[in-house]
Amino acid sequence: MPLGQRAGDKSESRYCGVETEFNDDMPHVLAFNLSHGSFDFILAPLMDPAYRPSLMQKDSGVSGVLPFAGSDLVLSPSQCSGHVIGKVSSWIDLDSEDEILRCDSETTLKQEIAWASHLSLQACLLPAPRGKSCANYARCVNQLLQGLSSTQLWLRLPLVKSDSETMDVNTDTSDDSWDLEFISPAMSSLPSVNSLGRWFGESVRAAIFSTDCFLTNARGYPCLSKRHQNLVHGLFNHSMQIVLSGEPVHSLPKINSHIASNDNDNNVDGVQKHPLRPYLYYVGYLYQRMDPLLEQERLEIGYRDYLQSPLQPLMDNLEAQTYETFEKDTMKYIQYQRAICKALQDRVPDDKASSVTTVLMVVGAGRGPLVRASLQAAEETGRKLKVYAVEKNPNAVVTLHSLVKLEGWENFVSIISCDMRYWDAPEKADILVSELLGSFGDNELSPECLDGAQRLLKDDGILIPSSYTSFIQPVTASKLYNDVKSHKDIAHFETAYVVKLHNIARLALPQPVSFFHWTDSVFTFDHSNRSTDKSNNRFPIFFPLRTPITLSPGASLELHFWRCCHPTKAIIQGIIIYLSKRIVCCCISLTCLRFLMKNKPLNEFIWIGDGDAGLVRMVRGFALQFASSQQQRTFILGWALVAPRFCSTTSFDIYAHFHSGVN
Repeated sequence: MPLGQRAGDKSESRYCGVETEFNDDMPHVLAFNLSHGSFDFILAPLMDPAYRPSLMQKDSGVSGVLPFAGSDLVLSPSQCSGHVIGKVSSWIDLDSEDEILRCDSETTLKQEIAWASHLSLQACLLPAPRGKSCANYARCVNQLLQGLSSTQLWLRLPLVKSDSETMDVNTDTSDDSWDLEFISPAMSSLPSVNSLGRWFGESVRAAIFSTDCFLTNARGYPCLSKRHQNLVHGLFNHSMQIVLSGEPVHSLPKINSHIASNDNDNNVDGVQKHPLRPYLYYVGYLYQRMDPLLEQERLEIGYRDYLQSPLQPLMDNLEAQTYETFEKDTMKYIQYQRAICKALQDRVPDDKASSVTTVLMVVGAGRGPLVRASLQAAEETGRKLKVYAVEKNPNAVVTLHSLVKLEGWENFVSIISCDMRYWDAPEKADILVSELLGSFGDNELSPECLDGAQRLLKDDGILIPSSYTSFIQPVTASKLYNDVKSHKDIAHFETAYVVKLHNIARLALPQPVSFFHWTDSVFTFDHSNRSTDKSNNRFPIFFPLRTPITLSPGASLELHFWRCCHPTKAIIQGIIIYLSKRIVCCCISLTCLRFLMKNKPLNEFIWIGDGDAGLVRMVRGFALQFASSQQQRTFILGWALVAPRFCSTTSFDIYAHFHSGVN
């Protein structure tokens, strides 16, 4: 049964599995673990570990199809697909120097995966490659992936690399999904928080917890250390499942009613029949202790790691649904109202409040939320206000007229159906208010729009907002990268996406990457590196990289951005420089770009450009220096822009420097 109920959480993390040994009686194994153990699924071997194709062929004297597994009639298709994850034989060594073992391994692997697919299993767990060489392993797995339709392949990898392991666990892989095996029994064995966080950017489906990981509490029951608990909560928050494995290592006291409070069946009988049930109770306890999802998180859960094209409101007219989404961000309009209040008080002193009328223009009025905030600010400060609502979308203008009539604003609000850049205003504004920021700050062409509208503002007028800064940081986001890669063309790698980032690993602190400053500010807000409470900020923007960059611990990155303006379009160009033994450059632009790296140690000279069709051509290859196999490495799969922040600094020479902080 599920671990419990958590408001708003419908992810697969609610389900917990158990790893079992091979048993011919699969119906009994399934019933024992699901009915008596209360687990949701089992991770079970598909074949007898003693099975070897070469031995069977030698004994029988034939090379045809031999019975290597039991009947598919012992379990129903629904039981197989819903409650069984297959486990490929652990003895398989596809890169062994022993030819017989290597051939047996390849034959068995193909047989087991074919059998799993025949049983309609959701997934099948592969053993980790053995040794440093895994070329044949990769070839076989890639061949299997081409023929699978629904069954996923999970790869079992250790959380940390032990001294006894010879496999290079940092080797780049391309499996559809991963299985993260967790076997560290003590808090001191856990790697750093940064190293653990890297896994949240990968395609991790489950974490295997050995019973050796558990400590013993004062009452004699299994528990986890604080760091292990934090790891479990992180797994739950990223929709990853827990699988329990191993023999019980706790001598439990006499069973009593305090074992669990969330189980209604016979606890005593269940614990006696399934030795791992106390461990399951504790995992369920950790799940139920988690805070319920906030209302905003519930609304956004369907957008997590879902790529969307950024809006282009200057070119396209927004739809009613889009306006409604923006208008739900009440905190943003409260902040606008506070800023307008300060501007009105600064513009008109108290002794002239009843005699002076302030002219305020809302450029890009939409359906009127800024008009409402402006009039509420005037009422709050006791100032007289005349509002021009300028909107180019004729459909939104219809709603504006209805709103003005409904609220009785005819004497205060004039609606202008026109592009702000081409409107000839009858008078100039004291205050110019806009809401043109996108996920990349200026990606909705706020500078171009406001540059054409600044002539509407008096020389001493106030522009709200008067300045803004965008921040960027490198991330590992395996799911997003694979989603872009699935389109199998370059165009999608040269496209920026708006996405609610969730399963990602943030590799460095955000750095400012773009600044715009319009007028002298009458007042200043000190906005630190944080988000406004209860504000439904725009989702970040994601710039994918066609070729991931490999980072060594403590490596440095340089990121250069250029904003190229044209009468009919604006283009962003970018270059990443990896400062290590060899220089690595990546292009995330849409235009021709040449970059000559001077005074830097080069092994190869690289230039990146494209033709009229926007196709990137890399002439002399991609210089990529892998770190030592003994070091951890992190793959940069893209850049994520965090929410724009108000700032008074201006610069067109955009530069950001990162220190990866990976350890």
